[in-house]
Amino acid sequence: MRDPYEVLGVARGADQAEIKKAFRRLAKKLHPDANKGDPKAAARFAELNSAYEILGEEDKRKAFDRGEIDAEGKPRFQGFQGFQGYGRGASAQPGFDSSTVFETFNFGPGGFRRTTRGAAPGGGGAFEDVLSSLFGSFGAQQGHAPFEEFETGPVRGPDAAAAISITLAEAAKGTKKRVLLPTGKNVEVSVPAGISDGKQIRLRGQGFAQAHGAPGDAIITIRVEKHPDLTPDGNDLRAEVSIPLDDAVLGGAVRVPTLDGAVELKIPPRTSGGRTFRLKGKGLPRKGGGHGDLLATVRIELPDTPDADLEAVAKKLRQRRSGAS
Repeated sequence: MRDPYEVLGVARGADQAEIKKAFRRLAKKLHPDANKGDPKAAARFAELNSAYEILGEEDKRKAFDRGEIDAEGKPRFQGFQGFQGYGRGASAQPGFDSSTVFETFNFGPGGFRRTTRGAAPGGGGAFEDVLSSLFGSFGAQQGHAPFEEFETGPVRGPDAAAAISITLAEAAKGTKKRVLLPTGKNVEVSVPAGISDGKQIRLRGQGFAQAHGAPGDAIITIRVEKHPDLTPDGNDLRAEVSIPLDDAVLGGAVRVPTLDGAVELKIPPRTSGGRTFRLKGKGLPRKGGGHGDLLATVRIELPDTPDADLEAVAKKLRQRRSGAS
């Protein structure tokens, strides 16, 4: 990995505010969601995260500047100069005294960990004895606890975005769909009943991987396809049905489409165009239980070709209305 200062584009003397500002600026620019056509975007974003994981945390940054960890945050072995056989009965060599401090850097499930331990003021005892002696001497003299640990949680990897299309019936009843993620994984998505267009489902840990951290999530956007006859209106569904003029005048029946198949709706005599009938429980699922309704609006359909009898009736109705006025 490149030098984290180079990755973030900041000088070694930059303060934490400059580093944070540089990270935010580059994160917006390099995020995979903003570079969907670039197959290398995820790798660049992961490199940026790793660089900020080091420079964004003061203790890790100091450790890197001192050469104690590398650009990936891994510890560099430096040895203990002047320290030879510091066992029972041995004395400290030049360059090793009571002020010497040992620092270790470890990576584990919890992320980066730095541990600082002071050395004993005199000889005698194994290394564990030297550490235990700090409780009564070194720690008390220095005015702080003998063991200091600095931890940061793991940095998550970038999220992976994808979308799936489902029918209106599948949205109402729930379904399972397989989707190929940008990470290359092919996963099954459980779509809950009653989901609406544009809603998102989060799959934990199915996003892009992150060095020394947890993977991101997969964000699945649901697209509900348009139904040829039904239109969602909240939890209700709307439909238009056409009836001939004679059914509008004398009454009749019409087939109404629903998500469970067509049902028959009785049309009472003297039904005007635009009248709406409510079919209870034929809509979409409600959050608190039950279903919305289906609202069927009547449209009166006239013949496409001239009809002499119909025209004669219409003329009589017009004359009657004119005479009444």
